[in-house]
Amino acid sequence: MPKLSPADVPEIKLDSAAAAVEASMTREQRRGLFEKPGTVVYAIVEMSSKSYTGHAEGEDKAPNVKLRVTGCEVARSDEDAKALIEARRAMYRGRQIDGTFDEVGKGPIHPDAQLGDLTASKPTEAELKAHKARQEQARRDQYVR
Repeated sequence: MPKLSPADVPEIKLDSAAAAVEASMTREQRRGLFEKPGTVVYAIVEMSSKSYTGHAEGEDKAPNVKLRVTGCEVARSDEDAKALIEARRAMYRGRQIDGTFDEVGKGPIHPDAQLGDLTASKPTEAELKAHKARQEQARRDQYVR
């Protein structure tokens, strides 16, 4: 486990494995990003630390940590995008109030219920499981005929 002094602030680097982002985008979104430079997509991204350097005693390297995108969902509708924008704004307001632009702060800042309306209109885990079961049954039925 790396030990940093209170004055050390590790640099964050992203590794090149962004397959989770690509996999969560529709064909139309990918084409839009290519055909219309400046196009914006909104996403919820999960990142995990994968490696770090600059933590050894007497080492001259500045500390840094490499992050990998390990999960991602891209907004596929205007309603999804608006909900993510509102959540981002709420989190930004929290950082302004806490004064944490240059530091980690007190802990996670929750955007209250900004995503409540969005998640209420999305399928539940049980509905997803039922959908997958129906798809599997339909696939099996094709071979029974």
